[in-house]
Amino acid sequence: MVQCLFFNRAGQFGFIYRYKKGFDYQQKCGLVNVKLKWAKDRALDSVVAGERDVRAACILVSMISSTRQCRLPIYHLSRRRGQLGLPHDLKLSTFVRRYPSVFHESYVFDSGGTRVPYFGLAPEALEFHGEELNIFEENQMDIINRLRKLLMLTRKWTLPLQTIDQLKWDLGLPYDYHASLIPYHPELFSLVNLPDDRVGLKLLSWDDELAVSELEKNAALQQNEEDMKNGCLAFPIGFTRGFGLKRKCMEWLKEWQRLPYTSPYTDASHLDPRTDVSEKRIVGVFHELLHLTIQKKTERKNVSNLRMPLALPQKFTKVFERHPGIFYLSKKNDTQTVVLREAYDRQKLLQRHPLVEIRERFASMLRKGLLDRSRGLYKTSEDSDLEHERLNDVYDDEMSDNQCISEEESYCDLLSKYDSDEPIHDPR
Repeated sequence: MVQCLFFNRAGQFGFIYRYKKGFDYQQKCGLVNVKLKWAKDRALDSVVAGERDVRAACILVSMISSTRQCRLPIYHLSRRRGQLGLPHDLKLSTFVRRYPSVFHESYVFDSGGTRVPYFGLAPEALEFHGEELNIFEENQMDIINRLRKLLMLTRKWTLPLQTIDQLKWDLGLPYDYHASLIPYHPELFSLVNLPDDRVGLKLLSWDDELAVSELEKNAALQQNEEDMKNGCLAFPIGFTRGFGLKRKCMEWLKEWQRLPYTSPYTDASHLDPRTDVSEKRIVGVFHELLHLTIQKKTERKNVSNLRMPLALPQKFTKVFERHPGIFYLSKKNDTQTVVLREAYDRQKLLQRHPLVEIRERFASMLRKGLLDRSRGLYKTSEDSDLEHERLNDVYDDEMSDNQCISEEESYCDLLSKYDSDEPIHDPR
């Protein structure tokens, strides 16, 4: 059981800097060099495990269903494999064939007489996609507000579409939000050309009602009245069972929780980035960002290119290591996923969005198909012949998988260190 603790201005803890106020205090309190250890959390790891395959399969369903005949040749799918987040050494055709309950394979002969593998959708997958579209329609205002709040966190209310694309699965945006959502709200959003020649999405109007963080919303229920009055809001803290915290780390954390809280929706340019108060603001930004996601988690590389839009200092993602009681870094799926601890009771998500429900059903569909395939339930004599022919198929997608790496995939590789999002200049 995760033990949740709130460090606030209780009577037994003296506030040694109480005489210092506002800006003067913020600038004189330096960044304390404290690093808390990482401890494995099996419950939260289980939340992350399997997510990669579900996301990739769901994106493929959206790609295929957007076509007139609801099927695509493998080389078309391979061109977009960078959006799927699959391992580089996994052939796309191998991944798709794992789930015959979702994807149906067929062949078309091209003009040269070569068989081209095509993949369509099973009736159950088409039904799932239809339900997903209904959820997008029913929750359109919620989706729009999540996107608006994301843009309101940024300095110029603008983000490159590429950055939003990396977050769209976590935010619950439709796969084709560029076409199905943005054009229908010209009063809210505008596509703009950015200085680096990319296309960005700009928010056209500010909404004070939306500019309230989740921590501020919950403050009345969870915070000390005096702390609320002074703006010293504390974050919910939870550690894995058996997590050992040294006394000096405990004392630092108590004092850190008493520092002034700066809303992620306000200008923080006056804060010295070398102070604990500035770090608390950074934690607040990502606390709010993770609350905007429907499952309260995202891959670390998805936020590593947000430094400039969010006006954050260098190596800002180090806050994930320094605050393991707020964020958990899962190392499942050969990547690092940031999970908001307070959002889970062990592996149970406390606030469940309708999209979470349908994604879990889709995950069950994938598991069932994989299990049935392992039992040989999809094997027929015809399928056995096809399997034998696949081994010698001249039109295999191996070359497509290796050569058609998308721009998004290459970009993610460059951010694998997670330290900074500084523009990468071509030496040519």
